Amino acid sequence: MEHHSAADRESEHTLACLSSSPSNAKIIRTAARMASAFGGSFTALYVKTPDSDRMEEADKKRLEYHIRLAEESGATITTVYGDDVSFQIAEFARISGVTKIVIGRSNYARRHFWSKPTLTEKLTELAPNLDIHIIPDNTVGPKKPASPHAFFHKLIPYPKDILITLLILAAATAMGMLFYRLGFTESNIITVYILGVLLTSLFTRGYACSVLASFMSVTLFNFFLTEPLLTFHAYDSGYPVTFAIMLAASIITGTLASKLKDNAKLSARAAFRTKVLLDTNQLLQKARDDGDIINITAAQLTRLLGRSVVLYPENGGNLSKGYLFQAAPDEDDRDLLSEKEQGVARWTFANRRRAGAGTDRFGDAQCLYLSIRINEKVYGVVGIRIGTKALDSFENSMLLSILGECALAIDNSRNAKEKERASVMARNEQMRANMLRAISHDLRTPLTSISGNAGNLLTNYDRLDEETRVQAFTDIYDDAQWLRSLVENLLSVTRIEEGKMSLRFSIQLIDEVIEEAIRHVNRGRTGQHITVSCGDGLLLVRIDTKLIIQVIINLVENAVKYTPAGSDVRITAEKRGDFVSVSVADNGNGIPDPVKEHVFELFYTGDNQITDSRRSLGLGLPLCRSIVNAHGGEIFLKDNVPHGCVFTFTIPSGEVKIDE
Repeated sequence: MEHHSAADRESEHTLACLSSSPSNAKIIRTAARMASAFGGSFTALYVKTPDSDRMEEADKKRLEYHIRLAEESGATITTVYGDDVSFQIAEFARISGVTKIVIGRSNYARRHFWSKPTLTEKLTELAPNLDIHIIPDNTVGPKKPASPHAFFHKLIPYPKDILITLLILAAATAMGMLFYRLGFTESNIITVYILGVLLTSLFTRGYACSVLASFMSVTLFNFFLTEPLLTFHAYDSGYPVTFAIMLAASIITGTLASKLKDNAKLSARAAFRTKVLLDTNQLLQKARDDGDIINITAAQLTRLLGRSVVLYPENGGNLSKGYLFQAAPDEDDRDLLSEKEQGVARWTFANRRRAGAGTDRFGDAQCLYLSIRINEKVYGVVGIRIGTKALDSFENSMLLSILGECALAIDNSRNAKEKERASVMARNEQMRANMLRAISHDLRTPLTSISGNAGNLLTNYDRLDEETRVQAFTDIYDDAQWLRSLVENLLSVTRIEEGKMSLRFSIQLIDEVIEEAIRHVNRGRTGQHITVSCGDGLLLVRIDTKLIIQVIINLVENAVKYTPAGSDVRITAEKRGDFVSVSVADNGNGIPDPVKEHVFELFYTGDNQITDSRRSLGLGLPLCRSIVNAHGGEIFLKDNVPHGCVFTFTIPSGEVKIDE
């Protein structure tokens, strides 16, 4: 058995050609086995020609069965449009990177050398570099001729088309007689009839009226416009040749016009299909969650098919409740959500196969049910109300394309959410690691100090003088107070971020709040100079006093511990619209630009080295941000010119209401 590398297997692309032939099922199964053996992707291609719409009902059902079989075999269903099947297959294979084509061949052979080449012969000629696997099927003989009833049904035109043809020919004859009386040549009159044949081809269906118009044009020209008039005789010996050329030109132009009209119809369908898929893709890209994707998909299917749609999303490995999208508001389609219909949807979800109306499974159901899936992953089930008219091949291909877009959008959305959750977990893990590192590094100093001072007092209390004992007790008290403040700050940040802390607002003077905060600032022995400026007027604020005092304390202590001894710390307050702005500025060394964007992050302290390393846990500024945001304000950092930094926060201003 031949061995292939992983890269070779991934590059393999097997293409199976779909048709209504009874042997096509064997071709699909063979192609599926080849795709599984060689690996890579598997595509089933159907070429829709102008004659596809005139396909007999039995052939349509067989084609639909083959499409379902290919889908269940893991193939991606693709439809292209054109009248040359072999050229469309070869061109699709070239563009899509197909490496193997699987196609069928019956035991029918060409009878004459001038006979039209078979599909396999033309395909071999158009795609000589591809591996074309021709699957013989001796059970299929020459194509049976169409029944006489079907032949005459195609040959006999509609009464409306006959009327249109007669009116066009009458108008062409009247114009020809006018040209004859005005002295125009016969060649000019012949072009009028050829124009009539073209118009007949454009405004009628099929080829019958075009051929009929061709013969009648020659007859009318001979009867009304050649000497002798109003007879079928002709004096000029060259008239038979003129009539023959006129008939041939009319037939050729008529058939070409009909063929162009059919191709234009196919092109219009292809353009419509492309537009719908493009619109669906653009809408799905804007969807925010699975609910939006489901709604967009159902709306597009309802608009495209004109049928009511039921959609069952997947949730936790099971189908959730169904959502009904009605094609017409006045219709009552609640029966589509019956227990019987839901049972068919659950079977489709479990087996990843279509079921319901028009299939062998639960054929008495009202809807056709298909799974929304990528490979083996199913994201839901969609039900399309069938009624008395089944889906044609064009609607079926559109349905499969939109469901594929839906499954891909859901898969991308869930992958994005999974990446976001992983990112959040990574950030939380990093934060936890930073917290543990900060606690292990920064709490060790105060705990060592407390333990050392307490041990010294226990063992040497009587030998220590009063001043040394007081200093030891003071150090223990200061370290314990810092640890208590740390715990309170950490709890406050958590409660504010989770929205569990209720604020107690009151109207206060901002200068009194600042003075109260300064009294609680422990400047130690650093000797910074703190000044306050609140202007000449009274600035009232509506705040939770205790929390805003904590903000000012944290900002001032942050300025004190990150500036050298003797530095100036200036606190200012001023009115700005409906808010009061409070700034704490220092003239220290400032904060580097790379650090500025992180200063309000929890447990972030930067690379600055400070004398009192106990104060570097990184809780003060995140707590300030949380408190200010809870008041509806904002806090930000900027440089202090010429050096230093300024922390500014805003809080809502207040006014005193006097009750008469």
